[in-house]
Amino acid sequence: MQFDLWSKGLARLEVECVAAGVFDEPKLAPEARTLDSAAGGRLAALVKRGDFSGRAGETLLVTDVHGIAAGRVLLVGLGPQKSYGQRAWRRACANAIAALARTRIASAALGLERPAASELGDYDFGRATAQIAGGTLYRINDLKTGKKPPAPRLRRLVVGPVRPAGEAAARRGLDHGDAAALAMSVQRDLANLPANVCTPSYLAERARAIGRKYASVRVQVLDESAIKRQKMGCFLAVTRGSAEPPRFIVLDHRGGKAGSAPIVLVGKGITFDTGGISIKPAAAMDEMKFDMSGAAAVLAAITFAAEVRLPLRVIGLVAACENMPGGRAVKPGDIVTSAAGKTVEILNTDAEGRLILCDALEYSRRFAPAAVIDMATLTGACVIALGAHFSGVMGNDDALVRELVEAGERTDDRAWQLPLTEDYAEQLKSNFADFANIGGREGGAITAAAFLAKFTEGLRWAHLDIAGTAYQGGAQKGSTGRPTPLITDFLAHRAGIRAE
Repeated sequence: MQFDLWSKGLARLEVECVAAGVFDEPKLAPEARTLDSAAGGRLAALVKRGDFSGRAGETLLVTDVHGIAAGRVLLVGLGPQKSYGQRAWRRACANAIAALARTRIASAALGLERPAASELGDYDFGRATAQIAGGTLYRINDLKTGKKPPAPRLRRLVVGPVRPAGEAAARRGLDHGDAAALAMSVQRDLANLPANVCTPSYLAERARAIGRKYASVRVQVLDESAIKRQKMGCFLAVTRGSAEPPRFIVLDHRGGKAGSAPIVLVGKGITFDTGGISIKPAAAMDEMKFDMSGAAAVLAAITFAAEVRLPLRVIGLVAACENMPGGRAVKPGDIVTSAAGKTVEILNTDAEGRLILCDALEYSRRFAPAAVIDMATLTGACVIALGAHFSGVMGNDDALVRELVEAGERTDDRAWQLPLTEDYAEQLKSNFADFANIGGREGGAITAAAFLAKFTEGLRWAHLDIAGTAYQGGAQKGSTGRPTPLITDFLAHRAGIRAE
């Protein structure tokens, strides 16, 4: 996608279509009024006679509009003016681009009313527009054999209004948003693949492909023998029931100053989760192919870092395996020893994500990181607590947690901080090992984080539980690409490249 900016003269832009907003009073928004003036009042007449209500989600393509260079105007419903803000603007942008994608229009200008600069500055405006465009135009990588619908023709988008003083920030935002959209497509493509294709070995090969594409990225893949040498007993316990060999993947984006402390991202890579011996119900078990969404988000984040040449060292760690039942599978009551030397009583084999993550967290210590962030579809309890709207975030460093929450607010990829105190760790007591891998039904998302916290002493660590946000089920089943918007914005902020 080619992006350009406009500051004034919307009616004179040389594009095939111009999108403009209407509030649901109904009332033309200011940019739509400028078009209407050039068009001799045609748009206002349409609204006045009830042809367009301005409700959020509504669009109407008006053709043969005289007086404007484009000749076509896409009216976009903005909803109530009194509640119009960043989230309503984002929805309107997505609706406009989706409507354009259903036509054969190749170039368009967005003239939707911008929220106040205090709510959406020039950098965030550019970044959000490009990211929304990429996300809206994404097409699921299905394996259907029939004829596929043609790809959208939309190739050029002119966005604004942007004052001349804000053009540099907005262009930087467009570049970063375009890279974030590419990263989201990496995550979504991986997560949408079936588990018989996207195996641990496949994830490792995709990581190697990233290393081949970008000179800044070095990749190392540990096979089962190497994992054993690292004494990752918890990780190896999870993979025992599967015929697919595990892989531990290390991606290293070497940006920033030599010797600087890296940000380490850790991803849960369960490419299929049956629950093991503590087997899951059959209903919706197919969705457990998405249980590697944290791993996919790590590969996406490294892609973003390499695309924008992020001046920050970022290391991605992925523990990838299947969780399957079988004669060799770990059993409830088994005790295993982690890479940190701590013993764990496995009371439920379906609480496997924390087992592979704890060994990955221990591995992260060798890099002397500035911060460690793990991302995992970890608990159904987080879905019950927060639904599909917020990811859960916890950690042992409140400043780091706040950085993630703020990045989520800026990108509308929201996260909510849950408490993480020693009270929850008490629920993990075991009569036979240092602690158990579950702590009961109460506070399940937090006790899972409390388990991980036992392996983070001396680290600045945060945990993102994305079980409710990384994918959706039902008729719209598929990966959402979250938390890639949040984590890429966090990295850009840490590197100091997103400032206005």
